[in-house]
Amino acid sequence: MIAVVTGGGSGLGRMIATALLDAGDRVVVAGRTRSSLESVAGADPVVTDVTSAESVAALFDHVRSRYGRLDLLVNNAGVFGPGVPVPSVSEEDWQAVVDTNLTGSFRCARAAFGLMAEQDPRGGRIINNGSVSAQVPRPNAVAYTATKHAITGLTKALALEGRAHDIAVSQIDIGNAATELTAGFAAGTLQADGSLRPEPTMDARHVGELVVHMARLPRSANVQFVTLMATTMPLLGRG
Repeated sequence: MIAVVTGGGSGLGRMIATALLDAGDRVVVAGRTRSSLESVAGADPVVTDVTSAESVAALFDHVRSRYGRLDLLVNNAGVFGPGVPVPSVSEEDWQAVVDTNLTGSFRCARAAFGLMAEQDPRGGRIINNGSVSAQVPRPNAVAYTATKHAITGLTKALALEGRAHDIAVSQIDIGNAATELTAGFAAGTLQADGSLRPEPTMDARHVGELVVHMARLPRSANVQFVTLMATTMPLLGRG
């Protein structure tokens, strides 16, 4: 299987890429920092900025020329943005989150569609990282929450259009996987009632394992939406 993982040099992207490599897949890791990408042993690193249409086009040109096909795209690249109340979110901060999380995912999906629809045998699979913020927000995260809700709409639209090309499209909503971004959760995280409370995390390896499972389903089956979260995180009581 030929796979592309965006944001593949660190955090969840690195875990996903490593799990796919361990499963025997050939994996292109895409991200902005070459040193991080090159540290993913066995992967094919391609420096990519998903906020640039030209950069995304170059990534998929590389996949086409080197491998001749694409079986899996994991749209993982994303940024959280500033953790501040709505009045303090600047136009620039808002746009940076939209450009990365939403438009970047669209660009990569569009390029993947073009390749998957034309290859022989045709088809493939796209897995979007929605985050549990695609379901309910955290305080002080308006841009991140809006883009992750939009990813759900993107997933549904891609899944609908993908039927004609044997392209299965899924979304995985992840809650409190242990990465550098959640390292401070044990010390206390802002809750909807204004309090600070510690939150549990789960081993991020479970995310990679789930992606491998989803990727190996026959094209006739699809996990459309799935939530993988730390069991006792306060997601269901959020808000």
